[in-house]
Amino acid sequence: STDGGRNLSLDSIPMGLPMSDPSAWATAMNNLGMAPMGMTGQPLLPDFDPALGMMTGIPPINPMMPGLGIVPPPIPPDMPAVKEIIHCKSCTLFPPNPHLPPPATRERPPGCKTVFVGGLPENGTEQIIMEVFEQCGEVIAIRKSKKNFCHIRFAEEFMVDKALYLSGYRIRLGSSTDKKDTGRLHVDFAQARDDLYEWECKQRMLAREERHRRRLAEERFRPPSPPPVVHYSDHECSVVAEKLKDDTKFSEAIQTLLTWIERGEVNRRTANNFYSMIQSANSHIRRLVNEKTAHEKEMEEAKEKFKLALSGILVQFEQIVAVYHSASKQKAWDHFTKAQRKNISVWCKQAEEIRNIHNDELMGIRREEEMEMSDEEIEDPSEMKETEESALVSQVEALKEENDSLRWQLDAYRNEVELLKQEQGKASRDEDTTKEQQMKLLQQALQGMQKHLLKVQEEYKKREAELEKVKEDKLKIETLLENLKEQESSMSRVCACTQEKECPVEKTLSNSPVKSEREVLLVGIISTFLHVHPFGASIEYICSYLQRLDSKICTAEVEVLMTRLQNTFRQELSGVGASLEKRWKFCGFDGLKMT
Repeated sequence: STDGGRNLSLDSIPMGLPMSDPSAWATAMNNLGMAPMGMTGQPLLPDFDPALGMMTGIPPINPMMPGLGIVPPPIPPDMPAVKEIIHCKSCTLFPPNPHLPPPATRERPPGCKTVFVGGLPENGTEQIIMEVFEQCGEVIAIRKSKKNFCHIRFAEEFMVDKALYLSGYRIRLGSSTDKKDTGRLHVDFAQARDDLYEWECKQRMLAREERHRRRLAEERFRPPSPPPVVHYSDHECSVVAEKLKDDTKFSEAIQTLLTWIERGEVNRRTANNFYSMIQSANSHIRRLVNEKTAHEKEMEEAKEKFKLALSGILVQFEQIVAVYHSASKQKAWDHFTKAQRKNISVWCKQAEEIRNIHNDELMGIRREEEMEMSDEEIEDPSEMKETEESALVSQVEALKEENDSLRWQLDAYRNEVELLKQEQGKASRDEDTTKEQQMKLLQQALQGMQKHLLKVQEEYKKREAELEKVKEDKLKIETLLENLKEQESSMSRVCACTQEKECPVEKTLSNSPVKSEREVLLVGIISTFLHVHPFGASIEYICSYLQRLDSKICTAEVEVLMTRLQNTFRQELSGVGASLEKRWKFCGFDGLKMT
């Protein structure tokens, strides 16, 4: 059983030998399982003094004993490193052999305050156990078994470490050497429900304190809540109305107005006041738009300044590059030394790279300016085509200029290569390596320029193709416009003829819906326009088309005319909710059948 496993097995050999015989005492100590060692760990001398009491040696702990783990207990800091004899009133504790390994223990349970004590003497009582272990701290309870072990519960956790310090000690009751009065203590951690419950309560308390500290920290770093909005009154309404007119206090006032409206402060009595405040908020939009236009104007001015400065920088770069190219010609190039020529070529290359980067940046700014068109500035398709055509023409011209400049640069590189070839035959062997490197660099530059030239030529071809497409589209639009004009003229003629034929009928019929030749022309043009739009068109769309022919045409006049001709035109509603729209459709064919 577990209780039996925790008890130390002692040999049941009678110990009736006299203590005056040292050899017999040593034999008895060996039979008890105690090594005959002196106080200093040395073997017993022949002249053993019985007044010294029992020996300090103990048998080694067997690690394979049941109930023992392999974790040695920690030594409390206030306990001495070398164990000594402990004298009590009713018993004496002898320390274990210092050369043996420390006794092993099980894993410590959380919040452990209870220890298991095994190896007690058979004649040991609770009073003796209390006498031994009350030195470690306040003992709350002792549960002693009929067998030689007990459980002791202390008041604090650190007292358990002091009790573990006594593990391995040999206990002797009084001066008796009887087997029932001796034993070897084995102290180990014990798992108790009370200890676990108290530990869990302590952990919950610590968690609550931690949550409280976190909550206080969060509240400390949390931004303060906004000030409460005052309740509506006539005085507060006048104050808010004045704040709405002030740009610096507008945001605070508009928030107050929004809160009042959401609270439901608007009623018949306060409706006029709220309407005036909403009107003030609406007038603030005009100020915001003016502010935006001012900022946009400043941005445009800054862009213009930047563009002018960049163009000036590019002009200076072109001048510097021209100086480098003129210095690279044979007239001046022969007078420079090899190091000077190298520096001039490197400077020229760097200046050309920087110039190309700035040129690309300027071209990008110009492209962005050409692409920026607002919805209000959108013109007729023919005018848009003309602007696109002019933009393409300007881009083609810029590409031509760039192509010419690249060709000139290529010719200059070729001249330099020829000069280098001529100088290569005249130069000495020491200069051959440097000339070869320059030749390689120039060849690489030539290859790059040729590739760039090919790309520019491809772009030039693409631009020419786009220009041709634009021209074709322009011709198509012009032919369509001519066809429309011819159709309008023919329709006007037909309407005139029909009006001339129906003149006597109109004289007889005084209640005719069409009252003049101009209205007949309008009816014909509107019928042609709506015939082209089978899904109908709004009155604004129809009037915008008629005002291209005659700017004096009024929307109300056209709408009155179309409402009089119910068999020719029909008004329908299309859309749902906010997108509801009135459209006019041509129903002349159906009206002809009905009449």
